[in-house]
This record gives sequence, C-alpha cells and structure tokens, in this order.
Amino acid sequence: MGDRPRGQLTLQTIAMPADTNANGDIFGGWLMAQMDLGASVLARARARGRVATVAVEAMAFLKPVRVGDVVSIWSEMEREGRTSMRIHVEVWVTRLPSEEVLKMTEATFTFVAVDEAGRKRVLP
Repeated sequence: MGDRPRGQLTLQTIAMPADTNANGDIFGGWLMAQMDLGASVLARARARGRVATVAVEAMAFLKPVRVGDVVSIWSEMEREGRTSMRIHVEVWVTRLPSEEVLKMTEATFTFVAVDEAGRKRVLP
C-alpha cells in the first residue's frame, strides 16, 4: 500500500449521515457505489460512450469511513481489451479538521463498452 493515490482523481464527495450503517460508519455499499461511479468516469471517457460494470475484484475495507470525511476516488486504467477495460480504483479520505489523508480501500473494476441496446461494442 503506497502513501499516494494511483491514477487520476475521478470523483470527490463528502460522506453524509444518510450514508451510515447501524454502527454509524459509512455503509460499504455506498462506498462501493462511489468507486463504481468514479471508475465509470474514466471508462466512459475511454469508450467515448456507454459502459457497463461487469465485475469487481478483491475489495477489502482497511478502515471505516466517517461522516464528514472528504472521499476521493482515484482511478487508473490497468488494461484494455477489445471491448473491455480493467480499472484499478482507490478510495482515499481527508479527515477534517486534522487534514489527515488515509487510504480506505481499493479494488479492480471491469467495464465493457456497450451500444444503445446494451450490446458489447469495440472500443474506439
């Protein structure tokens, strides 16, 4: 685990009280959705159009995300196929007021480029 994010910043948001689980920490499903959105920014740009998420690999939560954390999603293209893309995604938070920056989780998302009917299409 490095001390700097990999890739480019593709999404940033603030963790809010409505996004918490029963323990008062941010719900893992919410965090995974933010990762999917952030990775899709990179995938859509590369595909020049619609994409669909087809797989998520090896996600482990390192630390809990807290309400008020600034959540930053970093994405990096790992590999491209004919129709698909593997994108490494990392979640880093900035904790205020200390401004401590922490890595929370990472995973690899696979997207496929799709046409308007949802069928696979070749990457441009």
